[in-house]
Amino acid sequence: MHSDDSHKRDFSANARLPGISALAAVIGALATLAAFVLLSLIHWFTNLFFFGQFSFADRSPALNTLGPWVIVVPVIGGLIVGMMARFGSEKIRGHGIPEAIEAILFGKSKMSPKVAVLKPLSSGIVIGSGGPFGAEGPIIMTGGALGSLLAQCVRVTSAERKTLLVAGAAAGMTAVFGTPVAAVLLAVELLLFEWRPRSFLPVALACAVAGFARSVFFGTAPLFPMQTLPPHAVALFSCIIAGLLAGALASGLSAALYKVEDLFGHLPLHWSWWPAIGGLVVGIGGFIEPRALGVGYDVIGDLLHQHIVLQVAIAILVVKAVIWVVALGSGTSGGVLAPLLMLGAGLGSVLSHVLPGSDPALWPLVCMAATLGATLGAPLTAIVFAFGLTHDTNALLPLLTATLVAHGFATVVMKRSIMTEKIARRGYHIYREYGVDPLERHYVDEVMTRTVDTIDANVTVREALDRYFGSTQQRRAFPVLRDGAVLGVVDRSMLDAVRASAATEALDTPLGSLLAQRSPDMALPAETCRQVATRLAIHGLERLPVVADRESRRLVGIVSRSDLVKLSLAHFEEEHKKERFRRIPMGNSKRRFPPVRKAG
Repeated sequence: MHSDDSHKRDFSANARLPGISALAAVIGALATLAAFVLLSLIHWFTNLFFFGQFSFADRSPALNTLGPWVIVVPVIGGLIVGMMARFGSEKIRGHGIPEAIEAILFGKSKMSPKVAVLKPLSSGIVIGSGGPFGAEGPIIMTGGALGSLLAQCVRVTSAERKTLLVAGAAAGMTAVFGTPVAAVLLAVELLLFEWRPRSFLPVALACAVAGFARSVFFGTAPLFPMQTLPPHAVALFSCIIAGLLAGALASGLSAALYKVEDLFGHLPLHWSWWPAIGGLVVGIGGFIEPRALGVGYDVIGDLLHQHIVLQVAIAILVVKAVIWVVALGSGTSGGVLAPLLMLGAGLGSVLSHVLPGSDPALWPLVCMAATLGATLGAPLTAIVFAFGLTHDTNALLPLLTATLVAHGFATVVMKRSIMTEKIARRGYHIYREYGVDPLERHYVDEVMTRTVDTIDANVTVREALDRYFGSTQQRRAFPVLRDGAVLGVVDRSMLDAVRASAATEALDTPLGSLLAQRSPDMALPAETCRQVATRLAIHGLERLPVVADRESRRLVGIVSRSDLVKLSLAHFEEEHKKERFRRIPMGNSKRRFPPVRKAG
């Protein structure tokens, strides 16, 4: 007979999804507006600090005519932001994404209004005064704060608040770069820590809204449009080399960053002064190579289009790496994506003179994505991000190859990414691998025991102790039924407690009357094993009766902790038990592979 499995679905049902999605759409529009405000602040402060003008025009700080005085400008910006962090909110320090992750995992996705205001303002000051950062980290933090604040104004769960926070963060990234698909992948790889429609769909909708709304402020063209020639077969080996070097660059940058952060931690100064010291290094670097200052989107474009000669590319690569590591290590406010794009593109620009197999313009793009993916620990985000920035279809295969090689290199060499190391230093460990929980994959009706010994509700406590819990006891607990309906479950400890009450009449109490004082805990066949495991843990129970429905309470089985443990055992065997079902014929050779040892 075919069993009723109508309750089994590919994805869990969620009646609140439409409402959460509607809120996410609103947050997507707000995050786009916040991105426009942030970029406008960066332009305004850039004109103020480097050109002495009150203007929102987009001008590069490299065009300044300050001479040696350019060294002072980042110091001033660092002083201002240090004081803002000290007397405003310390949460504005850093590059935004680790702070968002920490709020999601350890702060119930709650962020303060101060962060929503001070983060874009502080980032505008830092980047506008020459800080070698991008706008994406701050807007991720700002968009996340907007999503969290809106979520705090309505009645939602912590999981739903997380979804709305991430929706704001991903929508902010979409608004800055015009890469909605990459922003969704960033959310999946870095922020959501799950793959469920309840979170994925609202985040994707927020990114879609931000992608359409972005055209009002920034147009629809890709940030760095380009089209390289199709790669040859020999480009595979070049992609592997580029991936390994990009992975080494990412690992070196991450190690250097936290080494510098440790050095700042040993200074006999309050941390609010550190950004000014970092600003001094930025100013010196900007005096040596002005194009290393600021966001540098124009420089990234020139590197991608091979408009910068080799010697200048090397200078930009070295100076940008030094000032970015020192400035970020000082605890100032700014993002990591744009600097990583420039550093990766600089590496590719250098390699384009020696790597064969394709258009030389391919390698800055490939190294840019590979460096970003290895540093963030988000390879799919980096691949789609590079495509979204350029719309270069011919580069997709080299991007895939080099980025995954770089990511593999970084996962072997580095214990944690640049995103999670900062959180680990605060005492929190984040495990970024995740899969489907075995308890989520299975339902109660798959693991429950269907043949159940029961006790009638009219049986007294004395009779139950003698007949069911005596020397011939075969079960640890028994469901108690009245007319086929479950009243609860009795075990030896419950009945012994009644006997210990020293009241003779208590032993003559029918079990039905005893259980009438209790609210029965039950399971349904259509519930997941995870739901039941949670209920067992909350109430400190060993087992639950399984009923057809809560109205009739008709008993259909019983599920215990041991039933749930069997699922974990099966999962363990899938992961660790090695088996071989066929042998590879070796001809006349006497050499044989050693037998595979089985786990256990």
